[in-house]
Amino acid sequence: MRAKGRQQSAWANPVLIGAVTVLFVLVAVFLAYNSNSGLPFVPTRELKVNLSDGANLVAGNDVREGGYLIGIITALKPVQLKDGPIGAQATLKLNQSAGSVPVDSRVTVLSKSALGLKYVDLIKGTSARTFADGATMPESQTTVPVQIDQVFDTFNQPTRSAIDQNLVGFGDTLAARGSALNDTLEDLPPLLTYLRPVAAYLSAPPTELTRFFTALDGFMRTVAPVAQVNADLFTNMATTFAAISSDPQALEATIADSPSTLSVSTASLKVQQPFLTDFASLGRSLTPATHSLVLALPQVNPAIEAGTKTLIRTPALNSRLQGVMVALRSLARAPGTNLALNALTATVGTLNPMVKYLGPYQTVCDYWNYWWTYLSEHLSEATSFGFAQRVLLNQTNPSQTNNVGTQGATAPVDGGVANSPFGGDEYLHSQNYGAAIDNQGSADCETGQRGYPLKLNSFDPQHRDLAIDPHTPGDQGPTFAGVAHVPKGETFSRNPETGPQLASNPSNP
Repeated sequence: MRAKGRQQSAWANPVLIGAVTVLFVLVAVFLAYNSNSGLPFVPTRELKVNLSDGANLVAGNDVREGGYLIGIITALKPVQLKDGPIGAQATLKLNQSAGSVPVDSRVTVLSKSALGLKYVDLIKGTSARTFADGATMPESQTTVPVQIDQVFDTFNQPTRSAIDQNLVGFGDTLAARGSALNDTLEDLPPLLTYLRPVAAYLSAPPTELTRFFTALDGFMRTVAPVAQVNADLFTNMATTFAAISSDPQALEATIADSPSTLSVSTASLKVQQPFLTDFASLGRSLTPATHSLVLALPQVNPAIEAGTKTLIRTPALNSRLQGVMVALRSLARAPGTNLALNALTATVGTLNPMVKYLGPYQTVCDYWNYWWTYLSEHLSEATSFGFAQRVLLNQTNPSQTNNVGTQGATAPVDGGVANSPFGGDEYLHSQNYGAAIDNQGSADCETGQRGYPLKLNSFDPQHRDLAIDPHTPGDQGPTFAGVAHVPKGETFSRNPETGPQLASNPSNP
């Protein structure tokens, strides 16, 4: 038999080749799937960056330094920044081969394409200190400029419509003006030749053109709120100048007299200088008051507005008031006016203490209404002719020496013989001038609302059973329809202030 040939190679087996191919494909898919988190087997370090705005960054965006890829963004989350607002925190996974990141480094979010793809540009600083692995770069060292998608967002529907209208307007402006445009282009080279030294002079630092535009911007911001007023001012100025130019001779005469007028004005200003100095001092002194007036204007303005409506009616009121004042002057000049005023003063002086004493009888005790109420009851006895007065006949007790019917009594009625066949003993009860209030103004309505005390005679040396003291001790309180105290604002007096006075009783004033 012929000897066996050379042994067959293992790569000649199609099954083995297919298995190896499938393995390579799986490894490639695994590496591609994990490339968003960084290529495997590559050492990395982590750096967190606080941004004022997420700027549409997503996990997997590039991190570049000088245009070279040095890492990717692995995570994004909202975070509260140092000053309080909510920003974004991006977690960067950086290749260790790119080196450490100094602590004074900066980060900028830039656009990678016009379709909105973004990347993070890392600009390394020069500090010797570096961020530790997992450290956080503050928001103050990051920049999120205006992105191209934000620029495109400005072209909304109203803006696009306005651009269309501008193009139509520019087209209408240039249409049929070819010769004028040619003349303009022909004159531009000389104009630019003369404009060049002017521009160089304006751009020189000593000219301070920037300061001029800054001041002009501030001036325009100040004038903007009164733009309509300024427009009306120029309109009125145009009318005024038109009137002046319509009479050249008058204008010439005015100009001719101006030097003498200015000379007089100069002399007048010299005299006014002390006044102006004092007026400036007054203005400085009025500054606090002016500040307070600004705070008070919200309350003062409505009052002035209401007062304006009132002032419109003031002339008619003044006309009627003039007639009243004329009548008042005639009354004051009349001979009897002074006599009447003196008499009225005397009357008021007489009535005032009387009212102070009598007023509480009505305002506190309601005695005026009580009197008329009981008067109608007193005249309510029905008869064949209508109504008659009710009368109760009190018979005297003949067994009592000094009774209510005795003529020429020698003593007050203070009781009599016991067990009299004519009835009980009689006693004198004559408490006239009962009070209405006490000295503090509290109700003390003594008349018509209590029984008869057996003995109330402080000045009787024999202490007989008599009740003749005007005031009963203690406050009796108000009547049924009365009040507990003199009304607020009313003056009062317990005892009369003029005329005969009651006997003074210190124990019961």
